[in-house]
Amino acid sequence: MNPSHPQPKIQLSQTPEYREIYSNSVQVRVSVWDFQLVFGLAHQDTAEQVNVNNALGVYLSPQQAKALWNILGQNLAQYEQTFGTLALEPQQMSKGPVH
Repeated sequence: MNPSHPQPKIQLSQTPEYREIYSNSVQVRVSVWDFQLVFGLAHQDTAEQVNVNNALGVYLSPQQAKALWNILGQNLAQYEQTFGTLALEPQQMSKGPVH
C-alpha cells in the first residue's frame, strides 16, 4: 500500500429497495460484458420433476465476479476448517446450473 494514498474509509448502507432472500438454487449466465447470478428456490414435488422459482437476478462485472469467487473460496475454506468438509450430492456435480 502506498502511504501517500491511504485507503478510503468504507461506509455501508442499505437502499430502500434492499431485500434478503433464501436461495437453494443459483444459475450463472455469462456474456462478454457481465455475469448474471439468478437466485431461486428449488423444490421437488415428485420424483420426476424439480421446480425452481427464480426470485432475484444480480449482474456483476467480470472483475466483481472474480472478487466474489475469491472471497467465497476463502470463506468456504474457513467454514470447512471449522465445521468439516462439505459434500455435494452427485446430481449437483453435473454440468449446467447449480441447484
